[in-house]
This record gives sequence, C-alpha cells and structure tokens, in this order.
Amino acid sequence: MRTTASYELFPDAPSERAMARARYLAREGRIADAEKAYREVLAAHPDLKPCWAECFELLRSHGRREDALHLAEGARAQFGDSAFPLTLKGAALIELERYREAIGILEQAVESDPDLALVWHELGYAAFRLGDRNRALLALDRAFALEPHTETLRLRGRILRDAGRYQAAEVAYEGAAQAAEHAEQREAAEREISITQRYAFYAPRRPEHLSPAERWFAETGTVVLAADTGSEVPDDAALVAAFVDLARDSRWQFGQVVTLGPALPAWRTLADGLRAPLVARTAFDAAALPLVVAQRPLPGDAGWSELPPAVARGGGLVFVLEHGADAPAVSGADVIGVLSDAGRRWARRINVAHALSEAQHPAARVAGRRLKP
Repeated sequence: MRTTASYELFPDAPSERAMARARYLAREGRIADAEKAYREVLAAHPDLKPCWAECFELLRSHGRREDALHLAEGARAQFGDSAFPLTLKGAALIELERYREAIGILEQAVESDPDLALVWHELGYAAFRLGDRNRALLALDRAFALEPHTETLRLRGRILRDAGRYQAAEVAYEGAAQAAEHAEQREAAEREISITQRYAFYAPRRPEHLSPAERWFAETGTVVLAADTGSEVPDDAALVAAFVDLARDSRWQFGQVVTLGPALPAWRTLADGLRAPLVARTAFDAAALPLVVAQRPLPGDAGWSELPPAVARGGGLVFVLEHGADAPAVSGADVIGVLSDAGRRWARRINVAHALSEAQHPAARVAGRRLKP
C-alpha cells in the first residue's frame, strides 16, 4: 500500500480534495479521527479507490490486521472480484501471516489486471515474507516498471540487504531517496541508507548472522561495549572502565560528566578516569562538551527528554550502562554498556577494540559529533 505521505495534502482533483482532512489527521498522528474521516469519505464516495487504499494502509500500519481484512472485504463488496479489492485482501492476509493464501489471492488479482502496479508490489512483499527473494525481486521490478514509486525501491532495498547484498541495497535506497516526492519519504530512505552502510561494516555476513549487539549498532548506530559472547555478566565497574578506554582511544574529551537518575559509585570513577567534574543535571552546560550518563534510558523523565537532544545538537555524548533489548531503539544513547532482557544483563564479553571500530564508522551516531574542545 501507499502511505499518506505519498500524496499531496491539498491536491487539486475534487475527489482527492475530499480526502485532504483525513490525510492531515493521519499525518498529525490522530489515528482514530483519521479513520473516522476516511470512513465518512467512503460513505459519500464509495467508488473512490484511493480512499479505500489509504484507509486500509492506516489500519495496516497500526497493527489492526483484522480490521484491515474487514475493510478489504468491504471493498470487494463494492467493486466485485476485480484486481483492486483482491489486492487489498491479499495485503491483509500478508499481515495475518497467511502468506500462501495471500499469494493465491494476489495471483488472481494479476490475472484480473496484470498492469496494476500495486498488486505486483504486494506480491513481491508476500514472496519476501515467505522467503522467496528471487520471486520477490522479479515482482518488484514489474511493479516499478509499471509505476515508479519510492516505496517499491525501499522494499527492494530491504530484500537485498537481508540477502547480504549491501551495495545493491544501498543503490535501491538511493533511488528511493531521489524518487521521493515528500520530505518524509526522503528522510526514511536516507535512514535506510545509513543502516545499510552499517550492516555492510560486517560484510560478508548477512544480518541474520550478526549478534544482537552488532544488529543493534547496524539498526541504530549506537555502540555496544559488551558485544562478544561471554560467560560472565559485566558489572558497572567493568563497563565504566571500558568506556574510559574507549574515550581515550578515540581521543574524546569531556568538560563535565552529567548524571541522570540514581547516583552510582561508578560515576565518580568515570569522572575521575576522564578528568572531568561530576555534576548534577541542573549544572548541564551544552557548550562544555558534556558526557550525560545514566544507568539506563529514562523515558518520561524531563532531563532525559531534554539533555540527549541538546547533546546531539551541540556536542558531547550520552552513555548508559544498560539498555533493554526489547526497548525502543531510538533512546538518545550514543554508547551502551550492555544489552539486557527484563532487567537482567546478558552475559557478554567487553570488546573495546570492536567498539572503537564501530564508533569510527562514518554512519555511527557519534560520527561528525563535536567531541573535542
């Protein structure tokens, strides 16, 4: 499907203008209001296929798989067994992980209209989820030939990256960035380019063969100190010592160490090792090249919502001792000591040399960051 970012917010065609409010609400994140607005448009204009497609994508992208399938059945009642409603149903079955059934429905859609780019796009996605990369790429090539679209190129890049074909994947994502009609699409493609470049750091290994810490760096650009498989769980003292070694090897210099959350004895050791004053968050100075430290990310904390973004803009670095492996990856941390699961640190061996090589990667979070006076 196509996201609302694929369309102009205030287009000229009268039928398209009818959806302008729903699109605006979707882009503002007001999902319930957007769905209501889409359904109101469908009640007034039941033959408006773009509205069916966008409402379907809204449900699909927010995990409402059964509702998406129900909407697809509504489109089938409106348009009969034509390619468009069959494509919606096939896409809904993909989200329900009924891949073979989805492919069967999408093949019917191809027979009904072999020139509908959307069905080839979804057929490629279904084949990818089923593990048939070759068929997926062939279907996406057909979709792009019929209707060049950035989302098709992004999916092609994802398939190639999962196969370990990093250079080809980067080319696909660059094409998606160039073909983007809106800022959201271009920014998403540029993020995928950076992720692909970080995965290529581990070539020739495929993403599925990387360790959790390596995948974390590839997906986020955040360095994990305890990245190697080990038998001992690293404690605070070991993680702090490793960070001091990483900072010295990287020639990072900090003007202050700013603590968030509980006060830990390790922070005094860290400050002494870096020869920087230890201060509370009220003394944070963005111009002093601060090192902001916490035991773990503090979502919802005022200091955590303010300080890491300020560090990213002005210089310095954010270091947390541990980070939940199932927590949101975009937390503001630049260096993580060790990944954890339900508050229990994984048994990992610290590898400062590996962390140093990741920190020096041109697509790392700290790349280009001011870390010296």
